[in-house]
Amino acid sequence: MTLDITFHYPPELMSLLIDTVPKLCKSKEDLLLFFKGAGVARKLLAPYDLLLETNRDGFKKYQVTRELLTTLNESGEKSLRERREVLRRVTEFENFSACWEGDQLKAKGLVAEIRQVVNIKDSFTRMAQERDAERRQHQVQKRAETEALQRKQAEMAEIQRDLCALFGEANPQKRGKALEGVLNRLFKAHGILVREAFGRRGIDSEGVIEQIDGVVEMDGQTYLVEMKWWEKPLGAAEVSPHIVRVFSRAGARAIILSYSGFTDAAIATCRDALRERLVVLGTLQEIVTALEQGVDLRSLLARKIQAAILDKNPFVI
Repeated sequence: MTLDITFHYPPELMSLLIDTVPKLCKSKEDLLLFFKGAGVARKLLAPYDLLLETNRDGFKKYQVTRELLTTLNESGEKSLRERREVLRRVTEFENFSACWEGDQLKAKGLVAEIRQVVNIKDSFTRMAQERDAERRQHQVQKRAETEALQRKQAEMAEIQRDLCALFGEANPQKRGKALEGVLNRLFKAHGILVREAFGRRGIDSEGVIEQIDGVVEMDGQTYLVEMKWWEKPLGAAEVSPHIVRVFSRAGARAIILSYSGFTDAAIATCRDALRERLVVLGTLQEIVTALEQGVDLRSLLARKIQAAILDKNPFVI
């Protein structure tokens, strides 16, 4: 809850204003002019104008001030402008020589006290407003994070569905074309920079359905990725050309993905290559399982990379 003291004068401020305003106005006419200048409605001041004309002695400045301020304070929203103007005129009052000589020091002290109250209340108001703004910003941020998470989950569910659908596609051309898009979306969705989009290099013999290559970047390292959709596990002859391509690029690393797994000879070839370049092996089924379990692809690849570096094992499951 904010503390807008102009919306409703708190008791301590009300009391100070009742004591201060009469001291700032030397004459009874000056008091009415003060409230007129603050925008107080003529119909509210009319009874006091009449009292001043017909019974001057009955016009008591403190009583009139109390009645007018009380009426303004109880008027709610419709008198907000007048209450703000009264407070502004008091806090900005400078010419105390216009007051009765005996009231000047007292008036200065009262105005200073009102300024202090206003500053304290304004500080609380600003702090409350800042807390509200911070809370709203936090709510907006949390809502944005929730919506982003929901979008990410929906995106990953769609990628998982499309990837699983490939296993039932009998047409190699359709499957290969669809796999291009799935791999590009998969890596991008996990925050892995796709430097060269995945695309088919052609159809080989010996049971190769599609051979798809791409280039990705993780943690500042460049990886040449090859995906082979064979009916049988890949052998040394099938992984060697990709390793050669990696050796032709300075500093590049290799990721080889297979639909059907790898032979012992292929794993041994990649283990030998680890002496010079980092090579990791994986299967489509591993990726599908990771998607089903909500495992981040970066985490999956990081585990494989660590095993290749520390354990000299290019194919950890």
